[in-house]
Amino acid sequence: MGSFSIWHWLIVLVIVMLVFGTKKLRNLGTDLGGAVKGFKEGMKVEDDKPAALKGDGATPSGNTFEAEVKKESAPKV
Repeated sequence: MGSFSIWHWLIVLVIVMLVFGTKKLRNLGTDLGGAVKGFKEGMKVEDDKPAALKGDGATPSGNTFEAEVKKESAPKV
């Protein structure tokens, strides 16, 4: 009695499809799949970053940049 049979789940599925409609459920599934895919790609990009961009203090050789900072004066009106 503690577990539902397959027939109970099929009846629940039919009721949900009648209430929300198949198009809305399909859109919800597509959005959820896209969110999971984006999350996985974001995690992959984080792993592919060089050590200097991760902020752990290590600087790979050949990626040092030197620059001068100049202050611009405000334009006269």
